[in-house]
Amino acid sequence: MAKASAKGRIAAAEPRVRRGYFECRYGQLHVHNAIPPGGGFDEATPLLCLHPSPASGHAFHRLSRALAQDRSVYAPDLPGFGDSDAPPDKPSIDDYAAAIGDFCDTMRLRQIDVLGCLGGSFVAAELAIVRATQVRRVALMGLPIASDAEREAFRHAPWPLPPAADGSHLLIEWQRTIQSRTGLPLDAAARAFADKLLAGANAGWGTEAALEYPARTRLGRVTQPTLLVRPRDEASDPTLRARELMPRARFLELSASSNEMLELAPEALLAALREFLRG
Repeated sequence: MAKASAKGRIAAAEPRVRRGYFECRYGQLHVHNAIPPGGGFDEATPLLCLHPSPASGHAFHRLSRALAQDRSVYAPDLPGFGDSDAPPDKPSIDDYAAAIGDFCDTMRLRQIDVLGCLGGSFVAAELAIVRATQVRRVALMGLPIASDAEREAFRHAPWPLPPAADGSHLLIEWQRTIQSRTGLPLDAAARAFADKLLAGANAGWGTEAALEYPARTRLGRVTQPTLLVRPRDEASDPTLRARELMPRARFLELSASSNEMLELAPEALLAALREFLRG
Protein backbone atom coordinates (compact mmCIF):
# COMPACT_ATOMS: atom_id res chain seq x y z
CA MET A 1 0.00 0.00 0.00
CA ALA A 2 2.87 2.38 0.83
CA LYS A 3 4.41 1.78 -2.59
CA ALA A 4 1.09 2.47 -4.29
CA SER A 5 0.69 5.73 -2.38
CA ALA A 6 4.20 6.82 -3.38
CA LYS A 7 3.42 6.10 -7.01
CA GLY A 8 0.23 8.13 -6.69
CA ARG A 9 2.14 11.11 -5.31
CA ILE A 10 4.66 10.92 -8.17
CA ALA A 11 1.88 10.76 -10.76
CA ALA A 12 0.08 13.69 -9.15
CA ALA A 13 3.23 15.80 -9.48
CA GLU A 14 3.28 15.44 -13.26
CA PRO A 15 1.76 18.17 -15.43
CA ARG A 16 -1.71 17.39 -16.68
CA VAL A 17 -1.79 16.92 -20.45
CA ARG A 18 -4.87 17.94 -22.41
CA ARG A 19 -5.95 18.69 -25.97
CA GLY A 20 -8.80 20.80 -27.22
CA TYR A 21 -10.33 22.73 -30.10
CA PHE A 22 -10.78 26.50 -30.22
CA GLU A 23 -12.25 28.85 -32.79
CA CYS A 24 -10.10 31.00 -35.06
CA ARG A 25 -10.71 32.84 -38.31
CA TYR A 26 -10.00 29.69 -40.33
CA GLY A 27 -12.25 27.35 -38.38
CA GLN A 28 -11.13 25.15 -35.53
CA LEU A 29 -7.65 25.32 -34.04
CA HIS A 30 -6.35 22.16 -32.35
CA VAL A 31 -4.22 22.88 -29.27
CA HIS A 32 -1.95 20.69 -27.12
CA ASN A 33 -1.89 21.84 -23.51
CA ALA A 34 0.23 20.97 -20.47
CA ILE A 35 -1.08 22.25 -17.13
CA PRO A 36 0.90 22.57 -13.87
CA PRO A 37 0.08 19.80 -11.40
CA GLY A 38 -1.10 22.21 -8.72
CA GLY A 39 -3.01 24.67 -10.87
CA GLY A 40 -4.41 27.73 -9.14
CA PHE A 41 -3.65 31.43 -9.44
CA ASP A 42 0.02 31.22 -8.52
CA GLU A 43 1.11 30.05 -11.96
CA ALA A 44 3.74 31.93 -13.94
CA THR A 45 2.95 33.62 -17.26
CA PRO A 46 1.47 31.09 -19.74
CA LEU A 47 3.78 29.97 -22.55
CA LEU A 48 2.64 29.70 -26.16
CA CYS A 49 4.75 27.37 -28.36
CA LEU A 50 4.71 27.69 -32.16
CA HIS A 51 6.00 24.78 -34.21
CA PRO A 52 8.13 24.55 -37.37
CA SER A 53 6.62 23.45 -40.67
CA PRO A 54 5.56 20.93 -41.71
CA ALA A 55 4.91 19.71 -38.18
CA SER A 56 2.31 20.19 -35.45
CA GLY A 57 2.08 21.29 -31.84
CA HIS A 58 3.04 17.75 -30.88
CA ALA A 59 6.62 18.79 -31.70
CA PHE A 60 6.69 20.38 -28.22
CA HIS A 61 5.54 17.18 -26.51
CA ARG A 62 8.68 16.83 -24.38
CA LEU A 63 9.52 20.50 -23.90
CA SER A 64 6.01 21.43 -22.80
CA ARG A 65 5.95 18.80 -20.07
CA ALA A 66 9.30 19.93 -18.77
CA LEU A 67 8.27 23.59 -18.71
CA ALA A 68 4.74 23.06 -17.36
CA GLN A 69 5.75 22.54 -13.74
CA ASP A 70 4.92 26.16 -12.92
CA ARG A 71 3.02 27.52 -15.93
CA SER A 72 0.42 26.46 -18.49
CA VAL A 73 1.92 25.64 -21.88
CA TYR A 74 -0.12 25.83 -25.08
CA ALA A 75 1.13 24.36 -28.36
CA PRO A 76 -1.40 24.89 -31.16
CA ASP A 77 -1.32 23.19 -34.53
CA LEU A 78 -0.94 26.12 -36.92
CA PRO A 79 -3.82 26.39 -39.42
CA GLY A 80 -3.51 23.64 -42.04
CA PHE A 81 -1.25 21.46 -39.89
CA GLY A 82 -1.97 18.70 -37.41
CA ASP A 83 -5.70 18.65 -36.69
CA SER A 84 -6.33 22.36 -37.27
CA ASP A 85 -8.52 23.54 -40.13
CA ALA A 86 -6.66 25.00 -43.10
CA PRO A 87 -7.00 28.50 -44.53
CA PRO A 88 -8.82 28.68 -47.88
CA ASP A 89 -5.78 30.22 -49.57
CA LYS A 90 -2.01 30.21 -49.05
CA PRO A 91 -1.36 32.13 -45.80
CA SER A 92 1.42 34.52 -44.82
CA ILE A 93 3.22 34.67 -41.49
CA ASP A 94 0.87 37.58 -40.66
CA ASP A 95 -2.12 35.29 -41.28
CA TYR A 96 -0.74 32.56 -39.00
CA ALA A 97 -0.06 35.14 -36.27
CA ALA A 98 -3.58 36.54 -36.60
CA ALA A 99 -5.10 33.06 -36.16
CA ILE A 100 -3.01 32.47 -33.05
CA GLY A 101 -4.14 35.90 -31.83
CA ASP A 102 -7.73 34.66 -32.14
CA PHE A 103 -6.84 31.82 -29.80
CA CYS A 104 -5.29 34.23 -27.29
CA ASP A 105 -8.47 36.31 -27.38
CA THR A 106 -10.69 33.26 -26.93
CA MET A 107 -8.64 32.21 -23.89
CA ARG A 108 -8.63 35.81 -22.58
CA LEU A 109 -4.90 35.60 -21.98
CA ARG A 110 -3.91 38.96 -20.55
CA GLN A 111 -0.18 38.26 -20.89
CA ILE A 112 1.83 35.49 -22.51
CA ASP A 113 5.37 34.42 -23.31
CA VAL A 114 6.02 32.93 -26.74
CA LEU A 115 8.47 30.28 -27.95
CA GLY A 116 8.91 29.60 -31.65
CA CYS A 117 11.04 27.12 -33.55
CA LEU A 118 12.27 27.68 -37.13
CA GLY A 119 9.26 28.93 -39.15
CA GLY A 120 7.30 29.11 -35.90
CA SER A 121 9.87 31.67 -34.72
CA PHE A 122 8.63 34.11 -37.35
CA VAL A 123 5.04 33.60 -36.20
CA ALA A 124 6.18 34.21 -32.62
CA ALA A 125 8.07 37.36 -33.62
CA GLU A 126 5.13 38.74 -35.61
CA LEU A 127 2.76 38.03 -32.72
CA ALA A 128 5.11 39.94 -30.42
CA ILE A 129 5.15 42.90 -32.81
CA VAL A 130 1.39 43.20 -33.32
CA ARG A 131 0.53 42.38 -29.68
CA ALA A 132 3.36 44.21 -27.97
CA THR A 133 1.44 44.81 -24.73
CA GLN A 134 0.23 41.21 -24.47
CA VAL A 135 3.46 39.34 -25.27
CA ARG A 136 5.93 39.63 -22.38
CA ARG A 137 8.99 37.62 -23.49
CA VAL A 138 10.06 35.99 -26.75
CA ALA A 139 12.25 32.88 -27.21
CA LEU A 140 13.26 31.98 -30.77
CA MET A 141 14.95 28.67 -31.58
CA GLY A 142 16.57 28.87 -35.01
CA LEU A 143 15.40 31.60 -37.39
CA PRO A 144 15.34 30.55 -41.08
CA ILE A 145 16.23 33.93 -42.57
CA ALA A 146 16.59 32.97 -46.22
CA SER A 147 18.89 34.34 -48.87
CA ASP A 148 17.63 35.12 -52.36
CA ALA A 149 19.36 31.97 -53.61
CA GLU A 150 17.57 29.83 -51.01
CA ARG A 151 14.20 31.30 -51.97
CA GLU A 152 14.86 30.62 -55.61
CA ALA A 153 15.93 27.05 -54.88
CA PHE A 154 12.68 26.40 -53.02
CA ARG A 155 10.61 27.83 -55.88
CA HIS A 156 12.29 25.42 -58.30
CA ALA A 157 12.04 22.41 -55.98
CA PRO A 158 9.35 22.99 -53.31
CA TRP A 159 8.92 20.46 -50.54
CA PRO A 160 7.29 18.42 -49.16
CA LEU A 161 6.40 16.90 -52.52
CA PRO A 162 2.72 16.84 -53.43
CA PRO A 163 1.06 13.41 -53.40
CA ALA A 164 1.74 11.24 -56.44
CA ALA A 165 -0.66 8.53 -57.63
CA ASP A 166 2.07 5.89 -57.63
CA GLY A 167 3.26 6.84 -54.12
CA SER A 168 6.72 7.82 -55.36
CA HIS A 169 6.67 10.92 -53.15
CA LEU A 170 6.49 8.79 -50.02
CA LEU A 171 9.99 7.29 -50.21
CA ILE A 172 11.55 10.66 -51.09
CA GLU A 173 9.90 12.43 -48.16
CA TRP A 174 10.62 9.57 -45.78
CA GLN A 175 14.32 9.75 -46.67
CA ARG A 176 14.27 13.53 -46.25
CA THR A 177 12.66 13.10 -42.83
CA ILE A 178 15.19 10.49 -41.72
CA GLN A 179 18.14 12.61 -42.84
CA SER A 180 16.90 15.61 -40.87
CA ARG A 181 16.64 13.50 -37.71
CA THR A 182 19.93 11.64 -37.67
CA GLY A 183 20.57 10.15 -34.25
CA LEU A 184 16.99 10.54 -33.03
CA PRO A 185 14.60 7.66 -32.27
CA LEU A 186 12.89 6.20 -35.31
CA ASP A 187 9.45 6.86 -33.86
CA ALA A 188 10.24 10.60 -33.83
CA ALA A 189 10.87 10.46 -37.58
CA ALA A 190 7.70 8.45 -38.10
CA ARG A 191 5.67 11.08 -36.24
CA ALA A 192 7.20 13.92 -38.28
CA PHE A 193 6.52 11.99 -41.48
CA ALA A 194 2.89 11.49 -40.47
CA ASP A 195 2.53 15.24 -39.88
CA LYS A 196 3.77 15.89 -43.42
CA LEU A 197 1.22 13.48 -44.88
CA LEU A 198 -1.59 14.91 -42.74
CA ALA A 199 -0.98 18.40 -44.14
CA GLY A 200 -1.56 17.03 -47.64
CA ALA A 201 -0.84 18.94 -50.82
CA ASN A 202 -0.45 22.22 -48.92
CA ALA A 203 2.23 20.98 -46.52
CA GLY A 204 4.69 23.45 -48.06
CA TRP A 205 2.59 26.51 -47.22
CA GLY A 206 4.31 27.09 -43.88
CA THR A 207 7.80 26.92 -45.37
CA GLU A 208 6.80 29.20 -48.22
CA ALA A 209 5.34 31.73 -45.76
CA ALA A 210 8.61 31.69 -43.79
CA LEU A 211 10.67 32.24 -46.95
CA GLU A 212 8.51 35.21 -47.93
CA TYR A 213 8.48 36.80 -44.47
CA PRO A 214 10.37 40.16 -44.50
CA ALA A 215 12.50 39.16 -41.52
CA ARG A 216 15.15 41.81 -42.09
CA THR A 217 12.64 44.61 -41.63
CA ARG A 218 10.35 42.99 -39.06
CA LEU A 219 12.61 41.33 -36.48
CA GLY A 220 14.11 44.65 -35.37
CA ARG A 221 10.60 45.71 -34.30
CA VAL A 222 10.44 43.11 -31.53
CA THR A 223 10.82 45.21 -28.38
CA GLN A 224 10.34 42.55 -25.70
CA PRO A 225 13.22 40.78 -23.95
CA THR A 226 14.28 38.11 -26.44
CA LEU A 227 16.30 34.90 -26.28
CA LEU A 228 17.87 33.67 -29.52
CA VAL A 229 18.85 29.99 -29.52
CA ARG A 230 21.28 29.02 -32.26
CA PRO A 231 21.05 25.34 -33.24
CA ARG A 232 23.69 23.31 -35.03
CA ASP A 233 21.93 22.62 -38.33
CA GLU A 234 20.89 24.45 -41.49
CA ALA A 235 19.42 27.26 -39.36
CA SER A 236 22.75 27.96 -37.68
CA ASP A 237 24.02 30.65 -40.05
CA PRO A 238 20.58 32.26 -40.58
CA THR A 239 20.25 32.60 -36.80
CA LEU A 240 23.50 34.56 -36.79
CA ARG A 241 21.86 36.93 -39.27
CA ALA A 242 19.04 37.37 -36.77
CA ARG A 243 21.55 38.26 -34.07
CA GLU A 244 22.65 41.21 -36.18
CA LEU A 245 19.04 42.32 -36.57
CA MET A 246 18.27 41.94 -32.85
CA PRO A 247 21.45 43.16 -31.11
CA ARG A 248 19.78 43.49 -27.70
CA ALA A 249 18.65 39.85 -27.65
CA ARG A 250 20.25 37.32 -25.32
CA PHE A 251 22.13 34.71 -27.37
CA LEU A 252 22.59 31.01 -26.68
CA GLU A 253 24.51 28.51 -28.81
CA LEU A 254 23.83 24.79 -28.42
CA SER A 255 25.57 21.81 -29.98
CA ALA A 256 22.25 20.27 -30.99
CA SER A 257 19.99 20.53 -34.01
CA SER A 258 16.54 22.09 -33.83
CA ASN A 259 14.99 18.63 -34.00
CA GLU A 260 17.23 17.37 -31.20
CA MET A 261 16.25 20.34 -29.03
CA LEU A 262 12.57 19.54 -29.52
CA GLU A 263 12.76 15.76 -29.29
CA LEU A 264 15.35 15.43 -26.52
CA ALA A 265 14.81 18.71 -24.58
CA PRO A 266 18.46 18.91 -23.43
CA GLU A 267 18.94 20.26 -19.92
CA ALA A 268 21.06 23.17 -21.18
CA LEU A 269 18.09 24.39 -23.22
CA LEU A 270 15.59 23.81 -20.42
CA ALA A 271 17.78 25.64 -17.90
CA ALA A 272 18.18 28.61 -20.25
CA LEU A 273 14.46 28.76 -20.99
CA ARG A 274 13.47 28.49 -17.32
CA GLU A 275 15.90 31.22 -16.32
CA PHE A 276 14.83 33.50 -19.19
CA LEU A 277 11.09 33.03 -18.59
CA ARG A 278 11.48 33.69 -14.86
CA GLY A 279 12.79 37.18 -15.56
